[in-house]
Amino acid sequence: MNWFLKALKQYADFNGRARRKEYWMFSLFSLIFGIVAMVLDNILGLTFGEIGYGAIYSLFYLAILIPSLAVSVRRLHDVGKSGWMLFIALIPLIGAIWLLVLTVTDSDSGENEYGLNPKMVA
Repeated sequence: MNWFLKALKQYADFNGRARRKEYWMFSLFSLIFGIVAMVLDNILGLTFGEIGYGAIYSLFYLAILIPSLAVSVRRLHDVGKSGWMLFIALIPLIGAIWLLVLTVTDSDSGENEYGLNPKMVA
């Protein structure tokens, strides 16, 4: 949970580096909270037609859009890639697989052009 809050505190910070743990914990808690929001939408009857989600789910994901982009860019910085590499996901199938490979790759050891290795700092 601390990793999720850390990413939220760095709301629109696209500079620096993010460890794998920070990225994946943020992703995990986003998924869990998204599922909870979807369940609440269904229980409260706030769904948009038969889609399965509604206002609470939509507001939640709208609220974490920028932090998600920021932590993704910082994760790419950690492996020595530019944040613009996020656009590789627009290439059908291969782009998403390559982005997944980049997010599970270990950090560059030592310092790179985006800053110190967060494993050494923390």
